[in-house]
Amino acid sequence: MDKHAQQQLESFRNLARKIKSYHEAIGLLHWDLRTGAPKKGVPTRSETLGLLSTEAFKLQTSVEMKSYLDTLTTPAVLEQLEDTDRRQVEDCKKEYDRSQSVPPEKVQAYTVLTAKSETAWEDAKHNSDFAGFSPYLTDIVKLKQEFIDYWGVKDTRYDTLLDMYEPELTVEKVDAVFARLKARLVPLQEKINASANKPNTEFLNQLFDKDQQEKFSLFILGQMGYDFEAGRLDESVHPFATGLNPGDVRITTNYLQDDVTSAVFSSLHEGGHALYEQNIDDSLAGTLLAEGTSMGIHESQSRLWENMIGRSRPFWTRYYSDLQQHFPQLSEVELEDFYRAINRVESSLIRIEADELTYNLHIIIRYEIEKMLFNEGLEVKDLPETWNAKYKEYLGIVPPNDGLGVLQDVHWSGGDFGYFASYSLGNMYAAQILHTLRKEMPAFDAFIAEGNLIPIKEWLTDKIYRYGKSRTPSELILAVTGEELNPDYLADYLEAKYAEIYKL
Repeated sequence: MDKHAQQQLESFRNLARKIKSYHEAIGLLHWDLRTGAPKKGVPTRSETLGLLSTEAFKLQTSVEMKSYLDTLTTPAVLEQLEDTDRRQVEDCKKEYDRSQSVPPEKVQAYTVLTAKSETAWEDAKHNSDFAGFSPYLTDIVKLKQEFIDYWGVKDTRYDTLLDMYEPELTVEKVDAVFARLKARLVPLQEKINASANKPNTEFLNQLFDKDQQEKFSLFILGQMGYDFEAGRLDESVHPFATGLNPGDVRITTNYLQDDVTSAVFSSLHEGGHALYEQNIDDSLAGTLLAEGTSMGIHESQSRLWENMIGRSRPFWTRYYSDLQQHFPQLSEVELEDFYRAINRVESSLIRIEADELTYNLHIIIRYEIEKMLFNEGLEVKDLPETWNAKYKEYLGIVPPNDGLGVLQDVHWSGGDFGYFASYSLGNMYAAQILHTLRKEMPAFDAFIAEGNLIPIKEWLTDKIYRYGKSRTPSELILAVTGEELNPDYLADYLEAKYAEIYKL
């Protein structure tokens, strides 16, 4: 590599590090906004977020960035770059090409809007006030449509949004895997509905002390290897994880006094996200690759820990006695009864509390509604009616109010259209990864039953976490499992699990 190219590479690295620093500051302000920032400070905080996001955007699309990328993407130079540099250059080139035509003032307006919108959503959800929230959502969708035009429409407008969260994902691909999944899950649900061997869940319908819920959540996070010197657990309306850098990955949960399982499984879920980001290799620190490679792969880790480990019989063989110590009202409930109860299948209103089978139907509903918004002209004002109709069609139930319906998720208030498909993709990735993990670690279930979860975390670190964004999702799943995404692994897993629980 000649001297000029080497200088350009050093300057590029410094610029990427500066952008990453902006992202960390923005992430910290967002975290604070959603974990108890004073409401009177929201307008000023939103403006601050807008300003910082715009400055980061200007750096990503600057003349300097173009100059560095022009030099470093020259084939003769690109082939000489080390893997980390080459991947970061390619990633920045994709972002530059996509965003260089977007006016910075649009980015600022959008960031301010979504920061205010997320706060407004909390009140709207609590009061079931879609009419009060609708103006925010209408403006977000309008701006998102404008961004799609700037970014460039792919096969469909919604394809452009899907690609933001899962590179190269298309409506055509998602439709195909969802159809393949539904073909096996719908008959399974029908068999379960017809089964006479339904779990008893009455003992879950009682009050559980909030402080004890927090103590148990902290205990379980420690067991799975969450590093509290590199993170913390807080409370928020909607659980989330924020990776500021590998040494500061924060998570939140939500404690429901009448549902002890909600906080347990949301802590496991967000803990799975956090393990991914806490265990990214040190060599990627300070680069734009020090994050998950896609939301689908990210969700595979949250769903793997929450469900495939956290709802397994070996897990509760080890940890049920600890739960009983925190909640003596469960002392007379047998382990097997508890295990079957937390794995019941039933139509429910709330996505994050849904069972592993119907959860995917919750996602398909959101995916189809988002397609209608961006590809078919659905108007924001018609969202509640469309939402309720979809829930009636897929789950046979209708939300009694919008707080339990269209307002239940935080995602749209932050403009995260195109994200939801990642959850079901995460389920599919997780089942495929689990299949390989079991083959390579025959003592997998035994480790869990012993409470020895660290070997599992170490295997996942070696295969997935340490790479951050330095491998694409398709490269990663191929390297880990030897094949591309295959939804049959999820269907196989669910069929085997529920056949045993429901004695099908």
